[in-house]
Amino acid sequence: MRITTLIQQVDVVEKLKNAPDSSYQIGVLIGSFVPFVVLLILAYWMYSSAKKRDKNI
Repeated sequence: MRITTLIQQVDVVEKLKNAPDSSYQIGVLIGSFVPFVVLLILAYWMYSSAKKRDKNI
């Protein structure tokens, strides 16, 4: 897991400095938040399915 985090490190500030226009900056910001949103959705799905499983027992 440590190797993947080293590969995935992106310097957002550097990308924003070199951005050609404002739409690129918006894309970089949205792209940096997408992994966190996906992880939140996955965590909520796991929580709700575990809660339903406990309720059925």
